[in-house]
Amino acid sequence: MAEQHGKTLVPQIRFAGFTDPWEQRKLGDELEFLRNNTLSRAELSESEGTAFDIHYGDVLIKYGSVLNLEKAEVPRIVDSAIADRQTCDRLQDGDVIIADTAEDSAVGKCTELCNSKGKMVFSGLHTMPLRPMGEYASGYLGHYLNSSAFHSQLLPLMQGIKVISISRSAMADTTMTVPSVDEQRQIGAFLDRLDSLITLHQRKYDKLCVLKKSMLDKMFPKGGSLYPEIRFAGFTDPWEQRKLGEVASGFEYGLNAAASDFDGEKKYLRITDIDDQTREFRTDDLSSPDINNPIDDRYLLKEGDILFARTGASVGKTYLYKASDGKTYYAGFLIRAHVSDEADAGFIFQSTLTERYKQFVLLTSQRSGQPGINAQEYSDLLLPLPSLMEQRRIGAFFDRLDSLITLHQRKLELLRNIKKSMLDKMFV
Repeated sequence: MAEQHGKTLVPQIRFAGFTDPWEQRKLGDELEFLRNNTLSRAELSESEGTAFDIHYGDVLIKYGSVLNLEKAEVPRIVDSAIADRQTCDRLQDGDVIIADTAEDSAVGKCTELCNSKGKMVFSGLHTMPLRPMGEYASGYLGHYLNSSAFHSQLLPLMQGIKVISISRSAMADTTMTVPSVDEQRQIGAFLDRLDSLITLHQRKYDKLCVLKKSMLDKMFPKGGSLYPEIRFAGFTDPWEQRKLGEVASGFEYGLNAAASDFDGEKKYLRITDIDDQTREFRTDDLSSPDINNPIDDRYLLKEGDILFARTGASVGKTYLYKASDGKTYYAGFLIRAHVSDEADAGFIFQSTLTERYKQFVLLTSQRSGQPGINAQEYSDLLLPLPSLMEQRRIGAFFDRLDSLITLHQRKLELLRNIKKSMLDKMFV
């Protein structure tokens, strides 16, 4: 790739060999508006039917910039008689389907159809199907129309408060910037490969998350049982019911201080800093406690500490401190319990990710106002515990699995950031 600067309608990054400025064209002169249908979700099936129907909700959430009908799961029209009576236009490769309604500024997100291979495909509820009237390289329109270079034009054209929409006439008046077909082809192919990498890592990440959920279900006893479904070889004794307060101490509320800019040393952990999926300390937006006096070290986390969210929608959310997280103080809406040498902190933490624990949170947190669990209630939490040796084996197993999940999550974030950067720099 070669960088280009100082020219009108020239992207910041280009493939080598392309130097001509891009052309500006009116969308309505380049793309023909087709007819869509208004079938509801109730009239669609995930597996039955001969005609595919592209619903706006899937465009907004599920589909990428290019919809490969060979690989994607696309709903179908259940009733063949309804499919046969459709007066909307049948779609073909290269057609673009735009979501014209959403709850936010995602209105205008689109997907470009490919690999339809003669299948009957329609554009569904709250969509605008468009067909290029001239030659466009496969994938270019899907990626370009989703870029900030184009989508920023739509923001002042959106209408509504709770439900946001954009009209066909407004869309037709927008401006497109277009390079040569050869350059379009290079851009489309590059972004398609990047999307394939993102999809690959997403699948690996999803499989690992499913594996962890399954192992949590099988390696911890269910209901009132004291025997898990799966165990490491050599362990046969029944597990023992113990209160968390018997193997952990403290149960102390955190520091009552606002957050300020990170001072480079003292990290401040709040409920929102705990990743919902991995339960790790998110360090992308660090802060420090906003306090002038020296901070009491009793709010400083150490190995063996587990934090519990005590109130609100996040009640029950947990986090296990790791030395690699550095000098970290915890905030007031969290409760800290320190696991004793009688138990393995990693095992206790994984216990808080099980269905049994979720039921405890659901039942215990019920209040007249917002949900909450206090320190005494967490201390009274009943946990099935095996021998310390078995706890350590289970804790180490899930620690390795969590490391794999985090690795793939970070790869995903990196690839998505690369794509965002490329979309910003490869289009004008």
